[in-house]
Amino acid sequence: MEEGTSKSPNYCQGTVDYGDADPFQWDTREDCQVRQILDRIADKWSLLVIALLENRRLRFTELRREIDGISQRMLTVTLRSLERDGLVKRTVHPVVPPRVEYELTSLGRTLHTTIQSLVTWTEKHQDEIAAARTAYDAREARAAEATAS
Repeated sequence: MEEGTSKSPNYCQGTVDYGDADPFQWDTREDCQVRQILDRIADKWSLLVIALLENRRLRFTELRREIDGISQRMLTVTLRSLERDGLVKRTVHPVVPPRVEYELTSLGRTLHTTIQSLVTWTEKHQDEIAAARTAYDAREARAAEATAS
């Protein structure tokens, strides 16, 4: 094994000299665990589930009712993935019919704080982003007209 190469199979960096590059920048390779975790927690359904479970337990049907546009299958997949990652706890109550509730774990609650910061940033800057989109669309429309002429 080359000197400086990690023996961990999930380590994302190789022996490349990145010079002054940001050491906290995640690797873009598909097998990088940081990338896999970011892919999981940053998808829109996971963010919505985590936001909805703040300080409360919800049943599957309550979550589905609250999340506009999510299919039963997608909610099932999302909840299982979040449970697997240790962010959501699933509790099955031994009644007939079975009652299943979902809640954030302590790890999930720490992530909720981060998500809330992202939501706050988005709310603060939504007008600027809308203006940038409008300006971009206008430039693109002018460029398309100039090309068509």
